[in-house]
Amino acid sequence: MNFKDKILEGIPNELPTAKPYESKVNHAPKRKDILSPEEKKLALRNALRYFEKQHHEELISEFRHELETYGRIYMYRLRPDYAMYARSISEYPGKCEQAKAIMLMIQNNLDPKVAQHPHELITYGGNGAVFQNWAQYRLVMKYLAEMTEEQTLVMNSGHPLGLFPSHKDAPRVVVTNGMMIPNYSKQDDWEKFNALGVTQYGQMTAGSYMYIGPQGIVHGTTITVLNALRKIAETRGIKNDNLGEGSLFVTSGLGGMSGAQPKAGNIAGCITVCAEVNPKAVHTRHSQGWVDEVVEDLDVLVNKVTAAKAEGKTISFAYLGNVVDVWEKFDEENVHVDLGSDQTSLHNPWAGGYYPAGLTFEKSNEMMSKDPEGFKEKVRESLRRQTEAINRHTKKGTYFFDYGNAFLLEASRAGAKIYKDEDGNFTSGTSGGDDKDFAYPSYVQDIMGPMCFDYGFGPFRWVCASGKEEDLERTDEIAREVLQKLKNEAPEEIQQQMQDNIKWIEGARANWLVVGSQARILYADAEGRIEIARAFNKAIEKGEIGPVILGRDHHDVSGTDSPYRETSNIYDGSRYTADMAIQNVIGDSFRGATWVSIHNGGGVGWGEVINGGFGMVLEGNSESERRLNAMLFWDVNNGIARRSWARNEGAIFAIKRAMEAEPRLKITLPNVVDECLFKCNK
Repeated sequence: MNFKDKILEGIPNELPTAKPYESKVNHAPKRKDILSPEEKKLALRNALRYFEKQHHEELISEFRHELETYGRIYMYRLRPDYAMYARSISEYPGKCEQAKAIMLMIQNNLDPKVAQHPHELITYGGNGAVFQNWAQYRLVMKYLAEMTEEQTLVMNSGHPLGLFPSHKDAPRVVVTNGMMIPNYSKQDDWEKFNALGVTQYGQMTAGSYMYIGPQGIVHGTTITVLNALRKIAETRGIKNDNLGEGSLFVTSGLGGMSGAQPKAGNIAGCITVCAEVNPKAVHTRHSQGWVDEVVEDLDVLVNKVTAAKAEGKTISFAYLGNVVDVWEKFDEENVHVDLGSDQTSLHNPWAGGYYPAGLTFEKSNEMMSKDPEGFKEKVRESLRRQTEAINRHTKKGTYFFDYGNAFLLEASRAGAKIYKDEDGNFTSGTSGGDDKDFAYPSYVQDIMGPMCFDYGFGPFRWVCASGKEEDLERTDEIAREVLQKLKNEAPEEIQQQMQDNIKWIEGARANWLVVGSQARILYADAEGRIEIARAFNKAIEKGEIGPVILGRDHHDVSGTDSPYRETSNIYDGSRYTADMAIQNVIGDSFRGATWVSIHNGGGVGWGEVINGGFGMVLEGNSESERRLNAMLFWDVNNGIARRSWARNEGAIFAIKRAMEAEPRLKITLPNVVDECLFKCNK
């Protein structure tokens, strides 16, 4: 049976033989045993409904074993025998090119080179799932192979509800993940309902089939680090061309998303120390060239960092161990840290997202399932220690920022001294202020919000569906040419953003950013995204390149409502609302997106954010031209309009500029109140 036939097979009539557990693969930790005996029966019934009755007796004991051993039913037996990676679009069976493109993206998300826990269908973040089990994967691929342009596949948290009649301009797939009734969106609710097999955590680009490996976050991290270095450059007399020289960036996490940090540090030209407790993650990133050296001894690390600082060297170190120990050791040895952050998956603190100091990796994995309450206290204790060490460094001049992983939020919940009182002393609890008064800013509040998102700049990405390196190289050239032309005509307010992205795309190939599919990312505003997409569409029409799949990270101008990250620089009180994300995905749906997705949860955690995404296939025709013009304009300006209504100055500037470019756009603008009125009318 060839590859196409295996896709069309779906769930086979004859069950494949059971597969052994492969210990060499990076697996998800065992999940919490949270179901009652009756609920475990329900989980088994829910799993068995994917199979004909004659298979139930054989599968029930196997699925019970998975549930008891791993806390979930993954249906390992149904994992395909063929290699999992993004093939050329021409290799997929199907009646619809758009559906083939979605199959390509799904397989890219599950590629072992890309996915964090590939056998558990988890792409990144510890629990960011593409599907809940392998039966769902098989059904979805079969549905996509059978789909016509008059059908839409409906996806409910990994489960394919089915193909429904629609029309050519409708999305081919509509994805929802974890959309809970609000009162049932606590962390333990995810544990329970995911174990039952009725919902999942799609993260951002995992459950929406738009992950492109760590490259996606490398770019955002590079922009963040560059601008953080600019914030401290004046105090050190550093010129813009050499921002990172001799500067030290300390952070943690080398998993799917956070693995981007050392590569971003190299591009920004600084010294990076990134701590990680999982040996497999460390050695994977080192073997892929995303980090320069692995160090396992703190004294050796201090010596290497000190030498690199003296030389003004650009280098990245992976420390195999806990970041708390790094912060404390550098404090003891008086190693000055210029920039500090954290990118462990603290949105998922109790199930493998954060490993506490004082416990081995193996002991932590054992404790989180056997003694979850004890493990929680270890995490809280570790967060308090980490915060104390960071506080000591910031008193010496370190610039620390929250990188949107819920570090500040979880540290505050752990009772860490993450606030400041009126006298500037670090304190714990709400006595220090409300949630806007953490001692440290979110990187969105300080950097990405006012410098990028308010002006409409966010993570625009594309994938060359042919799988050819030469296609990616040509799209890089096209994007650079478009950006250079736009920069020549751009206002001063966005010149720096334009130049950073031109520099990025010029160095993209040299930095070996591709893992998995032939993909690229850069930050662009609506004008930039539309012009680049138009140029791609024309190149496809001329036969210069094959089809291109457009998308973005949900971590963008308008796709996400997240009060502690993407919308943390919204100060009119609306940052706890989710109207923007919902409106965004609805608007994308009827303006030409090939598929759309909306999720509960993302980089800051289940119940903490609503985020939406899209995918769009360019086929080199007039239909693609019409769709990209309508959808990309809305996808960005929806968010700028909301940000301008919150009185964000950059967004007011950007939305006025958008109205000048498009006369049909009419946006309600805010009237700013003179502050003296409040002082004079007390």
